[in-house]
Amino acid sequence: MKGERRTISPFVPLLISLALVAGLFIGHGASDPVQGRLPTFLLSRSASADQKIDQVLDLIDRQYVDTVQKEALVDEVIEDILQRLDPHSYYITADEMRAAQEPLTGSFDGIGVEFAIQRDTVVVMAALEGGPSEALGIRAGDRIVSADGRTMAGVNITNQVVMDRLRGPSGSMVTVGILRRGRKDPFDVEITRGKIPINSIAASLYDPDGTGYVKLVRFARTTHEEFVRSAQELLDMGMKRLVLDLRGNGGGYLNAAIDMADEFLPEGRMIVYTEGRAQPRQDFRATDRGMLQDMPLAILIDEGSASASEILAGAVQDNDRGSIIGRRSFGKGLVQEQVDLPDHSAIRLTTARYYTPSGRSIQRPYGAGIDYADDLVHRVEHGELVNKDSILLDTSHVYHTLKGRNVYGGGGIMPDMFVAADTSESSSYLTALFFSGILNDMAFDVADERRPRLERMGDVGHFISDFRVDDGMLDDLAEKARAAGINPPSGPERYEEVLRERLKALIARNIFGAEGYYRLLLQKDPIFDRARQALLSGGVSAE
Repeated sequence: MKGERRTISPFVPLLISLALVAGLFIGHGASDPVQGRLPTFLLSRSASADQKIDQVLDLIDRQYVDTVQKEALVDEVIEDILQRLDPHSYYITADEMRAAQEPLTGSFDGIGVEFAIQRDTVVVMAALEGGPSEALGIRAGDRIVSADGRTMAGVNITNQVVMDRLRGPSGSMVTVGILRRGRKDPFDVEITRGKIPINSIAASLYDPDGTGYVKLVRFARTTHEEFVRSAQELLDMGMKRLVLDLRGNGGGYLNAAIDMADEFLPEGRMIVYTEGRAQPRQDFRATDRGMLQDMPLAILIDEGSASASEILAGAVQDNDRGSIIGRRSFGKGLVQEQVDLPDHSAIRLTTARYYTPSGRSIQRPYGAGIDYADDLVHRVEHGELVNKDSILLDTSHVYHTLKGRNVYGGGGIMPDMFVAADTSESSSYLTALFFSGILNDMAFDVADERRPRLERMGDVGHFISDFRVDDGMLDDLAEKARAAGINPPSGPERYEEVLRERLKALIARNIFGAEGYYRLLLQKDPIFDRARQALLSGGVSAE
């Protein structure tokens, strides 16, 4: 799921085809009725496939009617070739490499703030713990109005502009203009950029009943280290059972998934194995170092859980080590290796498939005649997200867990306990509010206007019990929506309850960060509630 497909110029497929038939078409002296014969001496009839591509590019460079940017053309050719192989092999240009690497390497250089653009203004949502901005007293609600004397506001301000101006090599300086509520004029702060962590764990929470909760959003180089630290903190608090949330986690490094699985499985158990045409089978087994081998465990997945998430979920399921709860996962069972090129671009090429301990490949079908990108749409239309019986299982590929339970290959990990999606969240009105940004804007406005009072509540627990999203806030939200051309449905609907919950959670995130946000969401989360109740009852078993 990593990497974004670029639109390919219609000229590129023609170039690929031309490269494949160059010896036949041009070498045999094909002629144009107007322009006459092409110079056949440019291409060798005995050229190998790679030589043909070189020769065609050289021909275009020398003879094409208009000037061609050869480097850009080569990039597009490479991308087109890789897209023809499978959905997960792709090319990354040199300009894209840094942004692509940061989430997986686990850090970047910058000033250490989480920001949002509100009404053409850059607003600090949080100063990251341990970062340069926190040390200098920059805090949530501050407006960043300039960087090194350049204005940081207006209709042309974008996330990319902000990052370009605030990020830079560790140790370099940037002077940031800050406007703070309660002060009339902006003031300047000189910030020395530093190494800023990108966390894999969005939230690590403890419930007084002994349930621990970890929300994991990616599998990066630092993921295992972060998880061990969070798990130890939860154990110190008295954790007796763990819910690991992998919903929406699109994966990352294979080694990170293996290290995570190793924390739960006893020594010698199979975690995963990989195998490809040019890659001999390689088995990965658990060691004796796992700190949570006996911890009751439930893993949450959904249609956004892919790749490394599915490796971990498959290892736990096939070893009957815990239960998988939620909805069928994405279905990515291909392993990519990155090959760095001399110009700092890279290719991520599929070199193997991975197999869960029972021997199943969970890669969903792809190829000619299959609309791979619209699989989620097909799941929705088929009713799979709300009805377990609508899930299309590949019963021709049946495998068995350690205790003999049936599991299936092809198309993702099927959870042991299915929990339907909440249809009220698919309301067109709610969807429009979410994606228009109006809901986020409203949450920010409430938090910003009441920040001192909300912060005096002290912690998210008091906020949950004492703060209420009242009808007046919903009326204000509806007015903002109408002004943007989004009309609320007539009559009472279930969406209002969901809207209050989401708005309150977003307000909590503005004040208390990720902990506040997830604590609010988990209160009415049916998948988490199912997992927690199953663990509290003394065991989780498949349905």
